[in-house]
Amino acid sequence: MNPTASPCDQTPDDEELALFPAPPPVQYQDPDQHVIQFSGGAGSALSAIAIAERVGPTRMTLLIANTQVEDPDLWRFASDVSALINVPLVIVEDGRDPWQLFRDVGFLGNNLFAPCTKYLKQIPCRNWMTEHAPPETSMVYVGIEPTKKDRPRAPSITRNWSPWRVEFPLLDGPDRPKEDLLAELRAHGLTPPRLYELGFPHNNCGGSCIRAGQRQWRHLLDVFPERFARAEREEQAFRADNHKDVAILKRQRDNVIRPLTLAELRREYEAEKAQANTAAASTKA
Repeated sequence: MNPTASPCDQTPDDEELALFPAPPPVQYQDPDQHVIQFSGGAGSALSAIAIAERVGPTRMTLLIANTQVEDPDLWRFASDVSALINVPLVIVEDGRDPWQLFRDVGFLGNNLFAPCTKYLKQIPCRNWMTEHAPPETSMVYVGIEPTKKDRPRAPSITRNWSPWRVEFPLLDGPDRPKEDLLAELRAHGLTPPRLYELGFPHNNCGGSCIRAGQRQWRHLLDVFPERFARAEREEQAFRADNHKDVAILKRQRDNVIRPLTLAELRREYEAEKAQANTAAASTKA
C-alpha cells in the first residue's frame, strides 16, 4: 500500500502540547473515526493492530509525521504495518528538518525542550486532525508502551490532546519489556525497524534524537558516524552563527552544569577507545 502525503504532520509526545490553548467544550458522540498517532515504533504499531482488530480498517487512519531525518527503514516498516491492517498511511509534514527549525527559531533543542517536537510533529498533526477528524466523532490512539516509565505519561497526554478523546491500547495489560513487543510484531509477520536491532531504544529521528543522552550519542557515533558528523557540524554552526555557548548535551560536575558539545563528546570517546585498544594490545603482547 502506497503512503499518501498531506501538506500538514506524527505522534505528539505530551507535555509540550500544553502550549496549545484550552479547547471549547465538546458534545461527544460515538466515534466513527479512529486515528492512530503512528510514530513508526513498536508501541504505535501494536496499537494500530489492536484497534484494527476491534473496529475494522474502514474507519481508521495511520497518521505519521515526516521530520525529514527518519531512518529509511522507518518508512519500510510503516508501509508494512499499513499493508498488514489495510489502513491508509497519511504522512504530514512541516517541511523543515530539526536543524533548519533550530536556525529559524534561534534555539538549539536539548533533552529539556525540543522545539522540533512541537513544530515538526504536534502542530502539523493537530492541523490535520482539526481539518479531517472532528473531536465530536473521533478517537485518538497513542501507543505508549506498558512500562513503569511510560504509564505516568498517560494523564498528561489525555489532558493535552483535548478536545479529542484518547485511548492507550497497550496500557490495559501488565508491564512488558521491549523484547516482548518486538516478538509480538514478528508473530504478526512484521520485521521490526532496524534501529531496534541496532541497539537504539526508539525508532525516531534516525537515532539522532535531541532528547537522547550521552550514551545514545556515543552509540550513534559507532553505528552511524555520518549522522553523528552532521549533528556535530550543525551544532557547531548554530553556536558560531548565534554566538551562544550552548549544546545539545550537558555535563554536571561538582554541582556545576555546563554545555557538552558533540565535538567534545566525540574527542573524549575516541580517546577512551584508543586507550582501551592500546591496553588490549599490551595485554596480548
